[in-house]
Amino acid sequence: MAAGASADAGGDSHAFDVVPLGVAGGVVEGSTTAWYIARKGQEQGLACDAGTLVPGIRVAIARGGFPAGTRAGDVLHRRIGAYLITHPHLDHVAGLVMVSPDDSAKPILALPEVNAALAADYFNWSAWPNMGDRGRPPLLARYHYQDLDPVAAPVPVAATGLTVTAFPLSHGGALSTAFLIRAGEQALLCMGDTGPDAVEHSTRLDALWQAVAPLVRAGHLRAIIVETSYPDPRKDAELFGHLTPRWLHRELARLAQLSGGTGAMKGLPVVIGHIKPSVDGDPAIAATIARQLAEGDGPPVRYVIAEQGAALAF
Repeated sequence: MAAGASADAGGDSHAFDVVPLGVAGGVVEGSTTAWYIARKGQEQGLACDAGTLVPGIRVAIARGGFPAGTRAGDVLHRRIGAYLITHPHLDHVAGLVMVSPDDSAKPILALPEVNAALAADYFNWSAWPNMGDRGRPPLLARYHYQDLDPVAAPVPVAATGLTVTAFPLSHGGALSTAFLIRAGEQALLCMGDTGPDAVEHSTRLDALWQAVAPLVRAGHLRAIIVETSYPDPRKDAELFGHLTPRWLHRELARLAQLSGGTGAMKGLPVVIGHIKPSVDGDPAIAATIARQLAEGDGPPVRYVIAEQGAALAF
């Protein structure tokens, strides 16, 4: 599928509206990882990660990612009803920190370790005023930290009509998160940074695949949002907790196996983000990753290279 094209395979049958607010894996400001996700027809959604907020919202408005006449403040204050934070690395939280004095009150849903890091390392009256409701006083309480138990029952997300379950991921020695977001029976998987299990000496991705395989078999998993930071070839020792096309193919093959075969994965949208750009803005990196994904031997999924501000429907 062409990058930025609609991923809705069934006309008006989609369940989720997605706007990539930031798609880069660092290096550049103004486009680091953030995804706006809403239930179809619902004005209030959530942000899965918040590396970029206002700059990404402005790009999305200019590109028609939000309805005509929408203002950046409308999206920030009203449409984003909550934040899901996969891990506390700067390229996933910088937008949240920067915009916090001008944001509306809302919850931050994350694994306990992630919320603890936000309170200790950012909203601490040293790096930034304490905009949260825990940590070093005084507590300005703009944000309410809502800890998620891993692999627990789905938790409602504010007034979005969505629920979420958090799954731990391994990211080069750091804890990251995959969020399984549900709208009724339909689901979307928004994954934070992760390395392959074989390199991370982990079973966390395998546990995630086992959990979502029944949704794939039932046709209820509408899309996977996942990183592919580097093109191949890249040494395993230099992945730093990230994926390449080769490793993504291998991990998706495991999901296909658990889902009953490659046929269950046919046409499943897999949205690629967190591509690490070059300092000089060389577009060949994204093009190379797209080509390697298309030419590889993974399951017959439908890869979508996300573009900042270009709306998607699943």
